[in-house]
Amino acid sequence: MNLLDLVIAPAHAAAGAAPGPSLLSTLAFPIILIAIMYFLMIRPQMKRTKEHRAMLEKLSVGDEVITNGGIAGVVRNIGDSFLTIEVAERVEIRVQKGAVGNVLPKGTLKSA
Repeated sequence: MNLLDLVIAPAHAAAGAAPGPSLLSTLAFPIILIAIMYFLMIRPQMKRTKEHRAMLEKLSVGDEVITNGGIAGVVRNIGDSFLTIEVAERVEIRVQKGAVGNVLPKGTLKSA
């Protein structure tokens, strides 16, 4: 037994070895991997982004919302890129529209 046999298999070192894999089988694995990543990661994220954008477009004055930071309040004013949210009586804050995480059903904050 030769020390080189441990590093290189004797079958690969033989002069009459079979040809390597075809180009189609070489490219099949990356293509399948990209397709799996698209359906498991990219497509669901695009769907969530589309739903969030639609939710923001439907916002109106008087809606009860929760921001991504956990602040709950009622929408009092809507601008192009900012909202004014009343978090307590006569206490209003301005947040970006994208910071709104959820729209709550009417009356949720009064019951809490």
